[in-house]
Amino acid sequence: MGFTGKHRNRPTPAEAALSHPYTRLTPDHVIAAVESTGRYSDARILALNSYENRVYQVGLEDDEPVIVKFYRPERWSNQQIDEEHRFTHYLFEQEIPVVPPLVIDAGSACPTLACHDGFQFAIYPRQGGRAPELDNLDHLHQLGRFIGRIHAAGRGFPFEHRISLSLEQSGANVDYLLEADFIPADIEAAYRAISGEVLQAIAQRPPDSEQYAQISLHGDCHSGNVLWRDDCPHFVDFDDCLSGPAIQDLWMLLSGDIASQQRQLLEIVEGYQMFNDFDPAELRLVEPLRAMRVLHFNAWLARRWDDPAFPQAFPWFNSPRYWSEYILELKELLSGLQQPPITMPEI
Repeated sequence: MGFTGKHRNRPTPAEAALSHPYTRLTPDHVIAAVESTGRYSDARILALNSYENRVYQVGLEDDEPVIVKFYRPERWSNQQIDEEHRFTHYLFEQEIPVVPPLVIDAGSACPTLACHDGFQFAIYPRQGGRAPELDNLDHLHQLGRFIGRIHAAGRGFPFEHRISLSLEQSGANVDYLLEADFIPADIEAAYRAISGEVLQAIAQRPPDSEQYAQISLHGDCHSGNVLWRDDCPHFVDFDDCLSGPAIQDLWMLLSGDIASQQRQLLEIVEGYQMFNDFDPAELRLVEPLRAMRVLHFNAWLARRWDDPAFPQAFPWFNSPRYWSEYILELKELLSGLQQPPITMPEI
């Protein structure tokens, strides 16, 4: 795949494969990291779907396999990772179905985080399950109940080191595609114009406004991060936990036309309010948050494009056709931002 901008100084895919830090993360390194914690591998390794980090199921001698997550170098500080881990343990101690990391060194400042050959990693128990059925109203009701419990607990665990959801981040994501020369020259003016309009529309309803309570959130609460088991949702992967309004953990569970979304929302909020108050004013944030997620996703792909896993997993990205379609997507987002916010019947 060729690059589409005015000039490119990035390495070729072959050069990136040789120079990227994850290239050093061979099966031998994975086993050595696990065994450095006093666990003994039976050499069975299964790579799991993960792009931001590298995640493996590793078999152990005389024990159940474990899940090992190697954090992307230089993404989070030790304090931020430790706060993520402490948050999941805090929720687990309150009998909320999350999957916290295992203790590696009880005497360490961060007992659930280890380092091997320059890679920070955590070990988790293996958790089976399937994705929730988002067209199942009972599943949505239960999801609302447990997210309500997470948020009620999160109010008592304010983040000090994790990031906050903000309009500023979206502006930085828009700027990055221009500064890193990803946008083709022939549509740069159109991109500047439509992305600017989208940002202005988000600024009319910013999620970091003082009118919305900023609480500790899962942050990336879509169906792929929920495992349904024993008639109960289990929440995994708090890697993107952050501070923000409660609706951030709810809106990604909605799908379909407006009528369908309203039915789904009613079930979610009914469950949610069993354990935590829901501010209906936050419904005004659904479309701004949707737009912010799209802006983040494209900048995320661009920032990771030198990781050889990304061109393989997202071969359609960074082509002339893709960027032309992205302009159309931004126009659709702007149209959504200009529509009245979603509402739901009184509970």
